[in-house]
Amino acid sequence: MKKPLRIAALAAACAVAGAGLYGAGAAGAGQSTANSTREPYNIGLLTKDIDTYYGTTLDADGVYQAAPDSPYAKDLARIDADAERYIDQVARTAERGHHGKKPAVVFDIDDTLLLSLDYEKKNNYGYNGATWAAYVDRADRPAVFGSPELVRYAAKKGVTVFYNSGLSEAQRSAAVANLKKVGADVNLDAAHMFLKDTANPPSYLSDCAAPGAWKCTTVQFKAGTRKHIEDLGYDIVADFGDQYSDLDGGYADRTYKLPNPTYFVG
Repeated sequence: MKKPLRIAALAAACAVAGAGLYGAGAAGAGQSTANSTREPYNIGLLTKDIDTYYGTTLDADGVYQAAPDSPYAKDLARIDADAERYIDQVARTAERGHHGKKPAVVFDIDDTLLLSLDYEKKNNYGYNGATWAAYVDRADRPAVFGSPELVRYAAKKGVTVFYNSGLSEAQRSAAVANLKKVGADVNLDAAHMFLKDTANPPSYLSDCAAPGAWKCTTVQFKAGTRKHIEDLGYDIVADFGDQYSDLDGGYADRTYKLPNPTYFVG
């Protein structure tokens, strides 16, 4: 996960934290910040608003956690409830043989399945490649409320689960271990988990990447991977992500934008 824009994007994201459905109805284009000559929102107050939204607390192990009764958790519960109803509908259609291709869902990982609040809070919502890599390698991030359950729910309904993440290929083992730890232990093999391999990019990204010459934007990488999944004979009925760049570019029948008021990936 590269995070080129962080604090500058917090104010735009924090208003409703992007909570809701993107592409299925409810979210707006909260991915840009407006240039203005007026004084920006005070960053100290903004971080307090973020803490209130997450219900941020420091646990006995010194880890910042989101509260299960927070506005963040409630927004996630509404998204998950809608997604479960939709997956039910898709599964019934597939059972009747009316769906055609095999139904699939795609999940981002960072702040879609695994919550990075502790890293964000302790780094003042900044980003450093080395500290981020070390944090990921610890493989002890908590789950995003409800997301591992949604992964298992889709699999139970006969909908194939894929993962499409900006984590690097070198971080695969840590990602798998962490997902297992939080209960998202579904299809964690290389055929279903697509990570960013800048050294040896796959041929289906040849328009923007070559060995040692990665030029793909996040949208190109994620959308190109979804196209590849559909080319394998699947219909991606739903795509889940905390960034608009996880969702843009097509190749998904419906997209679900999970809230994330702490950073923006273009």
